Amino acid sequence: MAYDGIVISNVIHDIKTECLGGRVVKVQQPSSDTVTFTIKGFKGQTKLYMSVNNSLPIVYIADALPQAPMQAPAFCMLLRKHLGNGRLTDIRQPGFDRVFDFVFEHLDEMGDLTERHLIIEIMGRQSNIILTDADYMIMDCMRRVMPDLGAALTDDSKKDSVRILFPGQKYEAPDSQGKLNPVDEEMPFDRDVFEKNLVSKSVPIPKAIFTSITGFSKSTAEYIVDAAGVDGRKSFADLSADETDKIFDAISLTIKNIKAGEYSPKLIYVDGSPKDYLSITNFGDKTKEADSDLDNADTISRILIRFYSEKEKQINVRSKASDIKKVLQTAIERASRKYDLQLGQLADTEDRDKYRIYGELLNTYGYELKGGESSLTCLNYYDNQETKIPLDTTLTAQENSQKYFAKYNKKKRTCEALTEFVKQTKEELDYLLSARHSLELAENDTDIAELRSELEKAGVIKKKTSSKGARKMAAGKPLHFISSDGYDIFVGKNNIQNDELTFGLATGKDIWFHAKKMPGSHVIVKVKEDDMRLEDVPDRVFEEAAGLAAFYSSGSDESDKNSAVESSQKIEIDYTERKNLKKPPQARPGYVIYHTNYSMMAAPSLGNLQQLT
Repeated sequence: MAYDGIVISNVIHDIKTECLGGRVVKVQQPSSDTVTFTIKGFKGQTKLYMSVNNSLPIVYIADALPQAPMQAPAFCMLLRKHLGNGRLTDIRQPGFDRVFDFVFEHLDEMGDLTERHLIIEIMGRQSNIILTDADYMIMDCMRRVMPDLGAALTDDSKKDSVRILFPGQKYEAPDSQGKLNPVDEEMPFDRDVFEKNLVSKSVPIPKAIFTSITGFSKSTAEYIVDAAGVDGRKSFADLSADETDKIFDAISLTIKNIKAGEYSPKLIYVDGSPKDYLSITNFGDKTKEADSDLDNADTISRILIRFYSEKEKQINVRSKASDIKKVLQTAIERASRKYDLQLGQLADTEDRDKYRIYGELLNTYGYELKGGESSLTCLNYYDNQETKIPLDTTLTAQENSQKYFAKYNKKKRTCEALTEFVKQTKEELDYLLSARHSLELAENDTDIAELRSELEKAGVIKKKTSSKGARKMAAGKPLHFISSDGYDIFVGKNNIQNDELTFGLATGKDIWFHAKKMPGSHVIVKVKEDDMRLEDVPDRVFEEAAGLAAFYSSGSDESDKNSAVESSQKIEIDYTERKNLKKPPQARPGYVIYHTNYSMMAAPSLGNLQQLT
């Protein structure tokens, strides 16, 4: 289910239950698109997380809040001024749309009781947080929106369609686009409304539902149709009277539960992983609990935290690493163009020996020329084939020979120089690709800081000037797994960790794994004391370690990482004892060479490995 109007009504219901009437004791802004509130009510303190991030706009009751910066942004200071120590008196959902309207009572500078509204719009890339007064005059917003002046001056039709979100302007709620408000008491959802607005549409039934009723997402509509036992590919015109009645009853029951506040949120699991969530669970037996602590007593906020925790963590890491990603992408594109150009130039030198042979043949057969010939046909004593040599008619045989030797020597020098340049450029490109792979594996701020430090030392990005007395960066930790046979397996998340694992943690007899000829993590299997040879290590350990090496390589796509099922894709993995690895002098982090190794094919998989924190 999407974060739609039904889920928002569930979140509002829970917040009202927890802290309606409570006072705001803390307002913070951890990032440019996130605001957090701590409200003290009769049941204690309630933490509210409000984000309008483009990738994941969301509001929920949080167990813990992210750390805020020491210097509060201007918008946060404004919220503290007008909402700090204020009392939460109501939470509304205008038009049952994806909009929160938090109503606060607050004493102004004169000691008079005033009303303030904090409006959070969950609208994808247009999501916003807006502060207004009692008359909905905008005081400020997190993202100010002004109409395009040129378009407004040239097209009168756009003047009224552009919603201005700017201090001093009147706040206007988003357009409902003619959809029905399912909880509107003035126009209740009945059979006549159902027939007029839904049954008359000649589109698939789920589309007829979510395009007609505000707050109902596509996934909600699909669950309703499925609960009614109707084929969602049909339109209402294709249904029998009994099937139409079932659709009406399912929608009516959903709306009844919303009005009564009877929510029973659940997670939906597929192959052991959470794939969806519901606020109203009258959809048959599609939902199931993953374990004993997930039941109908779970709040929607806890389910949202479970469902989005990994995605939110990735979004936060990616946003903090956006500058690194941009620099790396530019550097990779530049190195790729340079590499292709050098390969093309190197290919042009492959015919250099032809000009040397031309010169030698002219020295051998040039006495036959009388002068002024445009070519010489003679026997090539290297392959016993006749060869036709083009000649410059203004030059003698000796001068033509010298010309070909000069051309050969030039191409030879170019080839020698380019061979070294191509090697250097390939190493640079491989390093940049491995750095990008490390960025994809970054899980927290420490990983990002470690990668940034590595790239600064490599000269890929400019080094930031650190303030005096700045704390030393904590070292990141590699991933640690326990195999089915009890062996410790370590996986590096970046090149610094790869070097530390391979040349620090690993001993000579430990086994090293890496995806062949592609960026990936170093994987180290710590052998046991009684393992004297590779043959003493169980085959299952090799399979599991190779699966990890494939999983944490650039050959493993996103679908492999999000699936609990082993991929059918196979990647070639090299493995050898640690003592066979060497690091050349002045080599970049993560770069090793080896000449003795074995290879095996493995599918990207975490298997049944136990991961330690």
